[in-house]
Amino acid sequence: TVSVTVNVSSATGGFYSTNVYEGYGGRGVWKVTLQPMPAGGPHQFQGVHDNHGMLQWILLKDVMFGDVWVCSGQSNMEFAVKQVFNATEAIAEAAKYPNIRLFTADLVQSDKPLYDLEMILQPWSVASPESVGGPDWHYFSAVCWFFGRDLYNHLGYPIGLVVSSWSGTPIEAWSSPQVLENCSIARSSREVLDDSQDVGLVGWPNGHSVLWNSMIHPFLNMTITGAIWYQGESNTGHSDTYSCTFPGMIDSWRKEWYMGTDGQTDRHFPFGFVQISTETPDKILMGYPAIRWHQTADYGYVPNPAMPNVFMAVAVDLGDPDSPYGSIHPRDKQDVASRLVLGARAIAYNDTEVTYQGPRPVSVTVVPEKWTVQRIYPRSLKITVKSSDGFEVCCSPDLDKCSMTSSEWVAVPIVSSTSYSITLQLQQNCWKDVTYIRYLWKQWPCDFKHCAVYSMQNNLPEAPFFGCMLEPDMKPPC
Repeated sequence: TVSVTVNVSSATGGFYSTNVYEGYGGRGVWKVTLQPMPAGGPHQFQGVHDNHGMLQWILLKDVMFGDVWVCSGQSNMEFAVKQVFNATEAIAEAAKYPNIRLFTADLVQSDKPLYDLEMILQPWSVASPESVGGPDWHYFSAVCWFFGRDLYNHLGYPIGLVVSSWSGTPIEAWSSPQVLENCSIARSSREVLDDSQDVGLVGWPNGHSVLWNSMIHPFLNMTITGAIWYQGESNTGHSDTYSCTFPGMIDSWRKEWYMGTDGQTDRHFPFGFVQISTETPDKILMGYPAIRWHQTADYGYVPNPAMPNVFMAVAVDLGDPDSPYGSIHPRDKQDVASRLVLGARAIAYNDTEVTYQGPRPVSVTVVPEKWTVQRIYPRSLKITVKSSDGFEVCCSPDLDKCSMTSSEWVAVPIVSSTSYSITLQLQQNCWKDVTYIRYLWKQWPCDFKHCAVYSMQNNLPEAPFFGCMLEPDMKPPC
């Protein structure tokens, strides 16, 4: 009831007196912001609802304080622990992590922003074989679980994991109308329904902002540490705007969460994502390499000027052609999460000692008389070369002729390598015209963990890229 008092007290002596206020649509809204607490627990809180002298009590037990991460995206985020390699062991192991707490939102879409979840698939639960090992595609998200588990192993204090994902959904469904307007994306062709029909719409979420409204907006008053994202496959058929929508969505989420929590959530909270893997080994389609590139705002790496405080797990080398769920759904989610955690340690937790990115060259040397190009990496990193394939050059100085589908691209093999460099062999008839180079620019560029260049520490692959041959950090045109 609007205007009534709710008093909250803790067993450790904290006391908070709050009032229910009128929210959207005249509904009563109550929330309380607790003072910062050291990570740990369990704690106990009591709420007393005073409605004109009529008192009602609620007791919250086993409350933990720690870091809360939101996990969102499409099917590869929804992919459950029960579906991964070695699922039986992973599910049994969950009993060792009672200080990790889990929550999964149910599938709801809406044409207007919601201020509370309409449906919950899995309420807050203690990690256990039962709460982690739910049905396929339901709970608990494998990427989210392994991310939280590995993060807990590193940090040693409670972790809260909130999953809000939906298979087969494009980024436009998860983005606010303002983001789509800023990226000049026209409103969805699906007609806006009236207020009596706006929740739980029948069918797949293909409307703009329908999941932002129903599966992100209700969480905006919950303080979080950061978010991780696994999505992009549903945008491979229309990838051109992704380099605008993805950075725009990240900034929008950050802004709205900061405002929704009255500044308790960092305005620039850390955001991690999985650079999508692959599907169907023999297909020759350019949607996948294009979306991987656009996931980085066309830089090839993160963080970058368009995507600050962002980290990335490269998954292009984690293909699974025999997956019973289709090759678009690789079963190795443990490596995906492990790579995400390395990024989180560096970006979210300021670990300056961790290697969290694959190799990136710092300079290029050419030997004209041999028609070779040497790409030089930081000596401190140390690289290993597992394959001679993956690099291509465009035999034209004209960027228009070096499009993703151009026939001007020619494979150039790695002919030698050291612990900090590789040497590419070009062809004589192509030598004078080469300006652009690309790497792993295929839908399925290599077998499992067998692309060309990796870091020796943590076995991280060099990320796919498209750029200027002689200036590794320059974005085209060269």
